[in-house]
Amino acid sequence: MQLKAVLFDLDNTLMDRDYTFRSFALQLVRECLAPMDETRREELVAEMIERDKDGYRPKEGFFQELIDWLPWRKETTIEELKAYYDRHYMTHAKAMDHTEHTLQACRAKGLRLGIITNGYSHLQHAKIDLLHLRRFFDAIVVSGDVEIRKPDRRIYELALERLGSLPGETVIVGDHPRNDIWGAAQAGIRGIWLRRKHDWDETLEGGKPWRTISELNEIPALLEQYEQEPCGTGKD
Repeated sequence: MQLKAVLFDLDNTLMDRDYTFRSFALQLVRECLAPMDETRREELVAEMIERDKDGYRPKEGFFQELIDWLPWRKETTIEELKAYYDRHYMTHAKAMDHTEHTLQACRAKGLRLGIITNGYSHLQHAKIDLLHLRRFFDAIVVSGDVEIRKPDRRIYELALERLGSLPGETVIVGDHPRNDIWGAAQAGIRGIWLRRKHDWDETLEGGKPWRTISELNEIPALLEQYEQEPCGTGKD
């Protein structure tokens, strides 16, 4: 079947969330915490990254944990920490390596492109605009806009409807085994797994990636292979 569309996850697929969160955490430690040496700052940043769980924790619980745990320069509330996060987090945003080149290459092939992402509406749209990505995409589906979250198959079906493509005409690129690759497979979409910090969950059945990559610039060559293989092929 002819390939017509490519779906992309956002965080740690098109946006380098690892870099963004670490850079923000360093700013917070330097500006808001009690004075300390560089070694201690790095230890606290590493612990914040671990506790953040790649952004999959509810923010309120994470913020409260930071307030209870970190050595603040002065007493801080959740409201103040949230306001600080909203002011500064996105100023550290950085696109993943090879993002623009990869999207341009997909466009040059005549493919329709979509983003499918979990998260608060205002934050996810702000990321897309700050990184100047919106111009590349025909459809953008944010869980906060539609009240459906990955890996619910309905969110992938909604993305397909907006793209005007069938499952067998579409691939998805993402870093999260369950939310991006397995979830999309339940809607019949083959996945390209961008291996970042998540290990493959061997308990996931019926949704192995069609291909596994380390960098986005591997995608254009892979797409040439799509039409040469029967649907349902899953390879690592």
